[in-house]
Amino acid sequence: MSGGGTLGMVRAALEGEPAWLVGGAVRDRLAGGPPATDIDVIVDGDVRGAARRLARAAHAAAFELSGEFGAWRVVARDHSWQADLNPLRGGSLEADLRLRDFTVNAIAQPLAGGELIDPLGGTRDLAAGRLRLAGPGALTEDPLRALRLVRLSCELGLEADPGARAAARSIGPRLADVAAERVFGELKRIVSSDRAVAGLELAGELGLSGVVLPELEALRGIGQSRFHHLDVHGHTMDVLAGAVALGRDPAAIVGDDQADLVRALLAEPLADDLTRGGALRLGALMHDIAKPPTRRLMPDGGVQFVGHDELGARIVRAILGRLRASERLTGHVAGLVREHLRLGFLVGDQPVGRRAVYRYLDACDGVAADVTLLSMIDRLATRGDGSERAIELHMTAARAILVDALAWHSAGRPAPVIRGDRLAGELGIEPGPGLGELLASVAEAHYAGEATTPEAAVAVARQLIMRGETGARR
Repeated sequence: MSGGGTLGMVRAALEGEPAWLVGGAVRDRLAGGPPATDIDVIVDGDVRGAARRLARAAHAAAFELSGEFGAWRVVARDHSWQADLNPLRGGSLEADLRLRDFTVNAIAQPLAGGELIDPLGGTRDLAAGRLRLAGPGALTEDPLRALRLVRLSCELGLEADPGARAAARSIGPRLADVAAERVFGELKRIVSSDRAVAGLELAGELGLSGVVLPELEALRGIGQSRFHHLDVHGHTMDVLAGAVALGRDPAAIVGDDQADLVRALLAEPLADDLTRGGALRLGALMHDIAKPPTRRLMPDGGVQFVGHDELGARIVRAILGRLRASERLTGHVAGLVREHLRLGFLVGDQPVGRRAVYRYLDACDGVAADVTLLSMIDRLATRGDGSERAIELHMTAARAILVDALAWHSAGRPAPVIRGDRLAGELGIEPGPGLGELLASVAEAHYAGEATTPEAAVAVARQLIMRGETGARR
């Protein structure tokens, strides 16, 4: 159902009910945005009954959001739209609007249609590109609104006024008391915005990042080797900017031939309301998260971060666990961070051999295409000594491997050329770790075109045993 259809359904189901459309649906329409699929309605009456009428009319599900505040949500069976119905607060519509977070969200319109009701000047603020508090205590009522200030700045391109900034800075420490799921909900939308970098910089300026993502703030001032032109935090923001640019114009980074496939990959839903593109942005944000604890000065004055990939994956699991992310998203982002250096080790031996490509795809299984893209934007954001030639070599290798990685993602791991029981029988060996090693080597040879039949696979395995390159025993 389209956004217009959703609003029409809500109006029809609640006909005769004293109700007003409010919040994002009104704001975004004034800003020229698409029809809303997420609708907020104030009801001066029986909210529960109104929600159930709407659910019956739309063949949707209705459930209570808050027993304390009396709010209900109606959600389409296919999750294509939802409507939140809230009771009128404060005894009047104007009093209710004054209890909201920002003036641009405190504009109402009778659900049946009619003139806007805008006692706080939200339409003027929206036209001026200004984000202003609806009242002096707006953030005190809900500290999450400080992070919402950043999110609305990102999504709508609004500039928070000095009063809103000061309030956000003051209330920021109380974000630690807000449910992690709610914090992550705002953070995901900030990272998914086209203005993600500006949003995170604003969050840092207001002291919010230190509460929500202290590991990110810890990257500031961490110097790197001469091959980098920025500290770790600056480099991280550059890589995130690269992820945003990749989503906007894949061809500029991967080339015309792979652009449509990359665009489709990034658009795939992954988990926690994020696409693979959104998860890639989280990977960009966290790929060097373990550099501070792994930083080592070398006798020659150089700097190393040995193990920041492995430790980084563990830190990512801790961060996303703290934010109550799903295991699907957590494992994916941790995989990006753990494997983000792997492609760089192949750059010096070009063209990369088919066996090496297989080992790369096998090690990165599940994130191979995604982490290849991460390696590309990471390399493009590393512009210190000798960067021009280094970038050229890396991008040449990465673009070639990306073709295989995208095919692997589309078709899945190649089917084995021979079953383990048949290989064991042909060679007269017992099942065990040695057989597993043989099967892995055979799979590599098969991908490289060196063992395309079961018979050829047996011959490859026999040679490995004769050379003592496997633990398999007869």
